[in-house]
Amino acid sequence: MGRTPAGEHDLVTVPTRTGLEAVDLLRLGEGLGPVLYDATGETLGFLVPRGTTERWDLPGSACVPAGDPGPTGADRPPVTGTGWLIAPQGAGADTTCPDRLREALRRAARTLDVLDRCRH
Repeated sequence: MGRTPAGEHDLVTVPTRTGLEAVDLLRLGEGLGPVLYDATGETLGFLVPRGTTERWDLPGSACVPAGDPGPTGADRPPVTGTGWLIAPQGAGADTTCPDRLREALRRAARTLDVLDRCRH
């Protein structure tokens, strides 16, 4: 399987807790792409196909064009101040399918909401 050329993807960012739950859900199937974490530990970012930004509308998340990894390629994350949670070499796909990601994030939010209500 070929890799998506640099700069040809967008980045969906979510709070880390929701993102980790979504990663677990997406790992149950196929097609989880590379995932970034930020230096503060507050957000995770999922690489999705270029063009997702124009149609992304999930509350609690943001979608922006991802940067170019530069001359070191996939070893260097495309966004300054981030690291790979799931590096391109270990991912099951070049990018995560936006529809699958949207559903996983919705399921993750519902699960975390239930857990939070049970704790109070």
